[in-house]
Formats: sequence, C-alpha cells, structure tokens
Amino acid sequence: MPDTIFALSSGPPPAAIAIVRISGPAALASLEQLSGPLPAARLASYRTLRGEDGEPLDRALILWLPGPKTSTGEDMAELHLHGGRAVIAAIESALAAMPKLRRATSGEFTRRAFVNGKIDLAEAEGLADLLAAETELQRRSAQAMAGGALSGVVEHWRERLLMASAAVEAVLDFGDEDDVAGLPPDFSERLEALRAELAEWLARPRAELLREGFRVVLAGPPNSGKSTLFNVLVESEAAITAPVPGTTRDVLTRAVAIVGVPFLFHDTAGLREATDDAIEAIGVERAHSAVANADLVLWLGPEGEGTAEAWEIAPQSDRHDYRAKHEFRHEVSAVTGAGLEGLRKDLVETARLAMPRPGDAALSERQHHLLGQAEQFIAGASAQADPLLVAEHLRLARVAFDALLGRTTTEDMFDALFGRFCIGK
Repeated sequence: MPDTIFALSSGPPPAAIAIVRISGPAALASLEQLSGPLPAARLASYRTLRGEDGEPLDRALILWLPGPKTSTGEDMAELHLHGGRAVIAAIESALAAMPKLRRATSGEFTRRAFVNGKIDLAEAEGLADLLAAETELQRRSAQAMAGGALSGVVEHWRERLLMASAAVEAVLDFGDEDDVAGLPPDFSERLEALRAELAEWLARPRAELLREGFRVVLAGPPNSGKSTLFNVLVESEAAITAPVPGTTRDVLTRAVAIVGVPFLFHDTAGLREATDDAIEAIGVERAHSAVANADLVLWLGPEGEGTAEAWEIAPQSDRHDYRAKHEFRHEVSAVTGAGLEGLRKDLVETARLAMPRPGDAALSERQHHLLGQAEQFIAGASAQADPLLVAEHLRLARVAFDALLGRTTTEDMFDALFGRFCIGK
C-alpha cells in the first residue's frame, strides 16, 4: 500500500490563504483526526483543526475528496488555512506525527496522477512547462500540451498503426487461405499519409525555443556599442560599459520578455583578430561560439564583416564621429533612444515567426526524438516487401509512441521529469 503524502501546495508564506494537500489511503483518517466528524464529500466545511493534545491549531476550510475521481486518483484531502508561517508549521507537524503519513517529495502528487492513469507523460511534461511559464506564449503552448493536445493526436496515430499491424498479421497468419489475398491495395498510401502527418509535427518550432527564449547575440569589435545597446534591450545595467577596449570579457546573458515574447540576449566580448590578454582571448572564443549558436545575430561592426544571416545594425548614431553604413537593418542610438522602438518591433515579429504559434503544442527534445523514430520506422515499413519486416517496423513505431506517452519509460526519466515540479504539486 502506498504511503500517504502531504505538502503545502500554495505559495510560500506569509499569505492570506495556504493550501495543504493530503493524498493516499490514510487521507481520510488524518482529516478526521484533525477536524473531527467527516464532512460531506466535495463540500467545503469550516472546522476547527486540533492537534493530538486537543489544542486548536487553526480555523480552516476543509475538503474531503474520495478517490478515484481526484487529481491523483487516490483519496485526497485539502486544508485551506490561514497563511501564516506558524499556522502552516503547526499543521505540518501534526500531520508528520501521524502514522503512515510523510512529507511529499518534488512532483510526487503529479507522479501519482501519472501512475494512476490520470495523465500521461506528455501531459505531465506540459504541466511542468505550465508551472514554469513566464510569458503568454509559454503559457498557451504549455496549456495545450497539459490539456492533451499532443496526447490525443498520438493516440489517434497509434490506433491507425494498430489497424495497419492487424492487416499485416492477417496476411502472416492466414495468407494461404482464399479469403486473405494480401495487404489492402491502399496500405502503402495510408502509411505514407500517417508518415506525412508525423513529418509535419517534426517540422514545427520546438518547445526549447519557447522555453529558453529566442537567442539574440550582439556581436562586433571592441567599443562598437554592444554593451550599451544590450543594457537598453534588457532594461538593466547588466553589462559594464566603458571606452576602454576589452571591457566585456565573457558572454553575458539576460532573459527578458518583450510584448510577451521570451528572449535570451547575449552580450559578447569584442571580436578582434589577436589579443595579448589570455582572459580576453577566452572571451573572444566564447563570443564566436555564441554567434554560432544564435537564433539571430545583431552585427554592430564594420559593414559586411558579420555572418551571412546577421542583421546589419548601425549603432551609436548620436556620436559626432558617426559614420553610417550603406545598407543596414536598423540605425540606432542606445543613448538617445533613436531607432530602438523599430528594432524591438522587428525582433518581436521575427521571434514570433520562429516560435510555435500561440496555443500550438510544441515538441520537447525527448518528444521530437521519439516522434522522429516513429516516422523513420513507418517510412521503413512502407519500403519493405516482406510482411515480417513490415510488421516489425510497425511494432517499433508503436514502441516509440508508447514511450512518448510514458507507457514504456525508465525510472531515471521519471525522476528527472517529476523533479522539475515543486514539493506540493
């Protein structure tokens, strides 16, 4: 029999209200011990909660939620307390002293929901992203995943694979009988249609871009205005600015949201051919690496010396010795603010095109890998003439779908995923 777990599921105290959740077979007994006679199921009741010595701990709303129709699939109880630290500590101490109760670990409530079939692994990953969402784009994509947008599609694909596998098995088992002549004439076309649907999902922007932010690297030679522009874009004095060449010696990173779009801006060391400073040389090397891994580079150096896809930025337009570029994407001054609004708007529009559309489910690296495997196996099945090989390719595709939904996944993977959650979720 599983342990009964409890945890504070609301924000850190002090707060107006604190919610403590209890889940497991001893939830009923623990609630009765604290509050006395059991309230009606799923009906909030106002009770005095008492410790083992009978002393009142708090006046609170309590909820009794019998399983399996709960978020974890187990018996549950909720205590809606006053949100002071001392009140929460007293209730947690009383619960910890009860037999068969223990404090929950990170993500344990959600893990039990998964184990009890209330959610699948793709939905759990979406829920983790939803809890971590900081922008509207992140929230809407994570909400789609947590609501089963991907899971429903994968289940439909899996059903189609099962039907295809059944047709192959019929040929293998009864191919020598008159009423089973061979595979249906449209068998290959149906597999190709399924493969094409998977390919369309694989071509979508990935969840990592949405989660981590659109990576914008400011690059150029020393004293080209990178750090000053960086500070303005991230709205913080994050980078030290000075007229001395080589002031920036490492890649400085800041995450910000502009009009609800997540960005990850990188200020880099000034790029130059040679330097006698060993530390600066390391910074230059890291700057080159940041440029290579960027989603977008803003080139503030001499015209034409940036990477092929970099935006030519004409910086420091306020300076008396300013020399404009012949062709530039934006002309800006981080000092006067000239041109900055147009740059921000262009950045937002470009990032939005590269990211999942609002409300679209986006694949994580794990999901993308497994879906890619399934797509390859389905393509392989279409290319085979031997029914035995066709059947094996279809089986492997189903295995990939099952792993995506968490039906065949290692404990290490579960530990990594549910460890992303807070203690009370």
